[in-house]
Amino acid sequence: MSETIVAVDELAERRTKHHEADVVVVGAGVFGCAVAHALADQGRSVILLERWMKEPNRIVGELMQPGGVNSLRKLGLGHCIEDIDSVPCHGFDVFFYGEDVCMPYPKIDGLVGASDNKSLSESGRPQGRSFHHGRFITQLRKACLKHPNISVFETEALSTIKGDHNPEILGVETRTTNAATGEKEADCFFGQLTIVADGYASRFRKQYIAQAPVVRSKFYALELLDCALPSPGFGHVVIGAASPVLLYQIGSRETRALVDVPEKLPEASPANGGVRGYMANVVLPALPASVRPSFRAALDRDGRIPPSMPNSWLPPTQQAVPGLAILGDAMNMRHPLTGGGMTVALNDVVLLRDLLSPASIPDLGDAAAVGRAMRAFHWRRKRLTAIINVLAMALYSLFAARSSELAKLQRGCFAYFRRGVTRDPMGLLGGLIPDPLVLAYHFFSVAFLAIWLDCRAAGLWKGPFLLWNAFWILWTAARVFLPVMYRELLV
Repeated sequence: MSETIVAVDELAERRTKHHEADVVVVGAGVFGCAVAHALADQGRSVILLERWMKEPNRIVGELMQPGGVNSLRKLGLGHCIEDIDSVPCHGFDVFFYGEDVCMPYPKIDGLVGASDNKSLSESGRPQGRSFHHGRFITQLRKACLKHPNISVFETEALSTIKGDHNPEILGVETRTTNAATGEKEADCFFGQLTIVADGYASRFRKQYIAQAPVVRSKFYALELLDCALPSPGFGHVVIGAASPVLLYQIGSRETRALVDVPEKLPEASPANGGVRGYMANVVLPALPASVRPSFRAALDRDGRIPPSMPNSWLPPTQQAVPGLAILGDAMNMRHPLTGGGMTVALNDVVLLRDLLSPASIPDLGDAAAVGRAMRAFHWRRKRLTAIINVLAMALYSLFAARSSELAKLQRGCFAYFRRGVTRDPMGLLGGLIPDPLVLAYHFFSVAFLAIWLDCRAAGLWKGPFLLWNAFWILWTAARVFLPVMYRELLV
């Protein structure tokens, strides 16, 4: 026991004095904290770097699907969603021009979350959690600060450090504020493996990943107080404005409203009052009646433009730089409409932890072994993450419906749910069914139902016209689904 304590103390001294560790993690967000804690649990010496250790105030990363909750518990971090006034989420209630369908997460024996009582509701169904993002991050950081194998530094990472004679990454250069003088000073941190998880606005992405994020819209946020949601304990998606609105509780009194505003949306132009005018004139009338008073009060409480976040799609990329892994939102993003981001991140950490375990790779300085593990990680993660990413992008295309064919698919999607076909779709959404073929089956089932509904509305006697319409609906569905599925699953 004493030898173990000495070894831990020696490693801590190397981290604090010499800034050397097995792993350097850049970014103490969801992914960074989780991967630092997971690797430290395996006995790795870890340095965790964060530019700003104050509690963050973000408007996304507040809704965790059941699959994410299960992964969090697998990592031994389930306590981080307790005692922060988090709210159980049992599914989604989708509103379509005043009508709604309430869709709970399915009870599926043998799938993720079904064996963990803490992840289940009283009905035995899996449940997600929603919360203030900053409170969750603070709990994750506290867990890392307490871990004997992790040293946390508040410093701004600037660039990677490369070897003189090979392309291997040795660590990162940073800028740290001197506590005595208040001046920022150059600093360095070294590790056998450097994991960059510095988020959607990554400083390192451009240097190592050729693909740039595609931004089609922004989420503008309001915090509603004492909002009377039609289905308490459920997330709410409202379709009826020019673009979808997402509502979910983040505390016992607070409800988050996220209003999607596509780029160059005419209804949000300066002539129409900008984003605030769009919210007041278009979004507010489309909301359920019980939500409108608190939405109006939140809009009137502050006359400024509400805070926003870009809604980005960034498909995953294989990386081959020795000693470096760019992960989390720095590597892969999807539209946050379905709340899948944290589920992807935490599932990735579980997979990475297993692939980099000391039993498989005793020395993280073995670049060839780490490279093989990262290639395996790239392909194995797709079974779940491709589903969540494709579903997010496909549902956003349907719910935003910027063409007549997409509007028909939108109606078909809601009709599909109204017919009671919600078990598999909600299992996919919740990160509970890791099967891409199930997603493909249901998406094109929606397309064929949309074709049938269009035929009935137009009149079955219009044969040639209906065939033409059917072709364009199916073609639109394929254009929405297949390119994203190909990029997420097969590349």
